[in-house]
Amino acid sequence: MTTHPTAPVPDPLFPDPEAEARWRDRFTAPRVSLPQWAEDAPDRNLYLSNSSGVWEVYAWDRSSDEHRKVTDRPNGTSHCALSPDGERIWWFSDTDGDEFGVWVTEPFTATGDKAEPAVPDVPAAYPAGLGIGAEVVVVGASTDDGTTVYLSRAGGPAEVLYQHANDAGLGALSKDETLVAIAHSEHGDNRHTALRVLTTAGETAAEKWDGPGKGLDAIAFSPVRGDNRLLVMHERRGREELLVWDVASGSETEVVVDLPGEISADWYPEADALLVVHTFRARNTLHRYDLATGALTALETPHGSVGSVGVRPDGAVEYSWSSAARPGVVRVLTASGKDEVLLSPAGHRPPPSAELRDVFVGDVHALVARPEGAPDGPLPTVFSLHGGPHAADEDRFSAYRAVWLDAGFAVVHVNYRGSTGYGSAWRDAIEGRPGLTELEDVAAVHDWAVREGFADPARCVVNGASWGGYLSLLALGTQPERWAAGVAGVPVADYLAAYEDEMEPLRAFDRALFGGSPQEVPERYRLCSPLTYVDEVRAPVLVLAGENDPRCPIRQIDNYLDRLAARGAEYEVYRYDAGHGSLVVAETIAQTAAEVDFVRRRLG
Repeated sequence: MTTHPTAPVPDPLFPDPEAEARWRDRFTAPRVSLPQWAEDAPDRNLYLSNSSGVWEVYAWDRSSDEHRKVTDRPNGTSHCALSPDGERIWWFSDTDGDEFGVWVTEPFTATGDKAEPAVPDVPAAYPAGLGIGAEVVVVGASTDDGTTVYLSRAGGPAEVLYQHANDAGLGALSKDETLVAIAHSEHGDNRHTALRVLTTAGETAAEKWDGPGKGLDAIAFSPVRGDNRLLVMHERRGREELLVWDVASGSETEVVVDLPGEISADWYPEADALLVVHTFRARNTLHRYDLATGALTALETPHGSVGSVGVRPDGAVEYSWSSAARPGVVRVLTASGKDEVLLSPAGHRPPPSAELRDVFVGDVHALVARPEGAPDGPLPTVFSLHGGPHAADEDRFSAYRAVWLDAGFAVVHVNYRGSTGYGSAWRDAIEGRPGLTELEDVAAVHDWAVREGFADPARCVVNGASWGGYLSLLALGTQPERWAAGVAGVPVADYLAAYEDEMEPLRAFDRALFGGSPQEVPERYRLCSPLTYVDEVRAPVLVLAGENDPRCPIRQIDNYLDRLAARGAEYEVYRYDAGHGSLVVAETIAQTAAEVDFVRRRLG
């Protein structure tokens, strides 16, 4: 392992005891994900929670209101599912956050039995979808050899249902367990997948592809047994929309919703309506769409962002929600229209934070915040760049943003080209020139912030994780005059080495993004790699890296740090023994403290 200067972790971060308690309370406050329930036993639920200090799986029996911690692993657990009858819990077992492992299963009830491999014949892999029926189980597995979808009947041995060298994923298993929908990239573009529906006997039942640059994705089959209509996401008109595909007849019905922005959805229990999630300008609203009449009815929810959402068998809509100022909560909108908190874990509530304000610089949407009570005039400013790139910053609560505000920094989020929620053309505009394209938008927002007296041009910090970490390193090398410091969490730093070492689904993503592999278009990878510009970096930089990261592997980060060291550049590194981020609350606190302390020290 290459040795590099290690970033210290301050304790405390703030000299004021109240401020110190406030920022830590936001991270340590118990939180829960939206519960998922067993299809045929809806009183049996699973959710994720950080109540123990590590994100783990919890079982909840609503009939008795009993909660049980299911998993207990040093680096946490993030994937779980329930069998339709609610008798078995499934969770994904990887090693120290490396995302490579197998599905295991154990009883829902607290029997003390140890978890065992769910489908023993399925080898370790990266997860690529899961469908659990009463008799049929379908498991998607991704390795360097491509994607394989396995099928097991009544607990019997696994058989190969689908296999291809190109990236693919299991989309859905029909309620009657006769059909399996697979999103695939056999045409070579996993950013815009096609659909194939197979029978569980292995025969092709139907195919659908909208052509180059227009993706399709399987959301879910109808929840009514014998009704094998498939809800599908499409982008035929330049944004994510919906259609219902009758696989048996081959007919389809587009769901036309007169709303700006993009929509996603899931079924109501009787399959007569859809629960629509509408995303527009970094916020969400919920609606009920009647499939027979086309009527769209708004569901009253607070102003902010909806995370996950689902409809219970009794018609109640359960959803996770937060806003920038108000911490997250799991709520329920009952059939009678009453909206209330559904699940609130024991323990303290996180302190609130500041609202976000919308800014539009040309076509670029940014969300900005200033510390409450801050004096007028320019402030030291953190430009916090989201990961993905197929993601977006939204009006949702963030303990991470709040600590920068508490430390006296203004914060700017940029939904650069490549972000989702703004249409297909905006999302795909980075193809062929990733990184550099996004940074043009970041530069435009930076110019606005300086021109309007929002940001102090001598104290601007570029910061992000994953794709945001990649953009931060690239910005430090290509826009050195703009930045006084940089923080890059789990970044792509040397794109050529990253491509060699990363998981195959990401290599497929890179080929689609760049228009080929490094062997086919080497100059594009070189021009878009932070390593190419490392000698131009002037600002001090902190890099955070996971030793077991399959997405942004450690070797390519060390390559970049070695180049910084060779020229005597100012930098520090924070290494931790996990993968692409951490599910351990104490580790997240330590990393956040190291970041804020690094920037404050380097800015003087």
